Amino acid sequence: MSGGVVIQGNFPIPEERRDQLQQLATELNREQLMWLSGYFAGAAAAAPSSIPGFQNNLLGGAQARAQIPAAATAAPAFVAPAPAAAAAPLPTLTIISASHTGNGRKISEKLLAAVQGIGMQARVVKAGDYQPREIAKEKLLYVVISTHGDGDPPDEARGLYEFLGTKRAPPLPDLQYSVLALGDTSYPKFCEAGRVVDERLAKLGAKRLLPRVDCDVDFEQLAQTWADDALARVREIKDKLAPVGAPIATGFSGQTTAAAAAPVPELTRAQPATAEVLANQRIVGRGALREVRHVELAFPGLGNLYKPGDALGIVHRNPEPAIDAVLKATKLDAGATVTHEGKTHTLLEWLRDERELTRIARPLLVQVAKHANVDISELLGNASAMAKLTATCQVSDILGTYPAEWTPEALVNVLRPVTGRVYSIASSPAAVGDEVHLTVAVVGSDTDRKLLAGAASHFVVNTAVDSNVQVWIEKNDRFRVPADTSRDIIMVGPGTGIAPFRGFVQEREATGATGKNWLFFGGRSLYTDFLYQLEWQQALKRKALHRVDVAFSRDQAEKIYVQHRIKQAGKELFAWLSNGAYFYVCGDASAMAPDVNAALLDVVREHGNMDADDAQAWLADLTADGRYLRDVY
Repeated sequence: MSGGVVIQGNFPIPEERRDQLQQLATELNREQLMWLSGYFAGAAAAAPSSIPGFQNNLLGGAQARAQIPAAATAAPAFVAPAPAAAAAPLPTLTIISASHTGNGRKISEKLLAAVQGIGMQARVVKAGDYQPREIAKEKLLYVVISTHGDGDPPDEARGLYEFLGTKRAPPLPDLQYSVLALGDTSYPKFCEAGRVVDERLAKLGAKRLLPRVDCDVDFEQLAQTWADDALARVREIKDKLAPVGAPIATGFSGQTTAAAAAPVPELTRAQPATAEVLANQRIVGRGALREVRHVELAFPGLGNLYKPGDALGIVHRNPEPAIDAVLKATKLDAGATVTHEGKTHTLLEWLRDERELTRIARPLLVQVAKHANVDISELLGNASAMAKLTATCQVSDILGTYPAEWTPEALVNVLRPVTGRVYSIASSPAAVGDEVHLTVAVVGSDTDRKLLAGAASHFVVNTAVDSNVQVWIEKNDRFRVPADTSRDIIMVGPGTGIAPFRGFVQEREATGATGKNWLFFGGRSLYTDFLYQLEWQQALKRKALHRVDVAFSRDQAEKIYVQHRIKQAGKELFAWLSNGAYFYVCGDASAMAPDVNAALLDVVREHGNMDADDAQAWLADLTADGRYLRDVY
């Protein structure tokens, strides 16, 4: 409640309306009142006055009116009336956010606030909420899109992504646009989704306001530069069409935008919280080919910061063997002092805390080869060789393969900043309070496939109970249990993909959801790899879980995976979906997720009596309705 707001004085408002305004002003909070101030200011500018001279006299004339900022906290879908002084109608800027982790959404919302701060009409739309045919009406468009898996767009953007590549996509000669692409250079198809969207828009006749910018995992600086430039282009358009306008913001950071709301504090890798380790235990049987740990962490207030479906990041330290291998390959002194980008550490500290040592990215290869004066153009052009190299090598291997003379400063400069490792949360605060639970597969413990040691997972497995770790929350608002608790849900989570569904079942039971819960789980062997087996059995007895279908690939001669169980249960599964159930998938993006999608298509085609095209359209509608949701990596 705002309180203390009194409407008094000689105002040309009828008394009954004045009472309504008084009541409204006392019931709304500060942010809501600021939003209304922008709305009413815009409406006043567009409406004629019935009292001569009133508009000038009330606020001290046009100069004083120009000091009133548009509300930066307006809802994304709201478009304020255009200023009366505009020389031509100002186009509305649409910012489409398509992101798996929420980074794209944050960038989009900050840009929205800055654009609204200069008096421009703008909105942010999640890609999943955007109707692709609307693009024919757009005049100004910014797209912030990430890439996942094998060059794929986020699930929420798939409809728009595919539409732009079809014959149904309209010509766009009046559209001006720019694309900010988010990705990871350790994957062969870096920023592929952003590149495709950018090229498809250009092919349709749209004109680039700015060149596309491709960001690696340390995206912040590049993204801010792009957003500052994007704001500058919008300001140029506004000044050209409406030279008399609202106050000017100074930049993307929004530090001097008068109406910008104060940022809400949140946990990030740069600003983590300290959590205590309550439990760290092995949850696979003796003889399991890969070690999996159940980890429990806590700090006061943690339960208010996450929801089932979110992920937890852990600030890790690189393992000593990886550090030693780099120092051996470069023949450098760990105690050497290095100053880089305003920070001074010993080389050991840089390698332990600040630099990526276990993931290979294309830019690193290029720089190392350049330093060693070696031509690797043939390797860079061979996609399969690159994929094998990134899967089987670490930084020390590359430094050893291409030996050169290094200085501590040159090494720190060429290595990528360490990237955050996040894990799907395996709990619900409704059940565990201020705790958060994780299901962590220890990379490098896979004796069958001989994977390289993972920096973060080995850090986790070696973290003792009662010790402290630094953590942050990675929001995932598009991967939630249904708001309608009467809806049934189907969950497909082989291996550690089971994690979020443990939180889903806890949440649904704690909140009294009446919808049924059906789980598909897969692993190598029933005897060693059935994660949380006892919990699922107990949940079945309590009717918190209504059905479990399992697939263990190595317990028989013929390998059986979750996609086979989906097809076997196709008739009932299609009936659930036809009656409004939600379908969730979590886990491996490279093989499991496409195989599950193919099995689901077969189910829809067979039990829905559809041809291939109709089945594909049916699944697309399921996705558009927000009932086919994936968290794959």
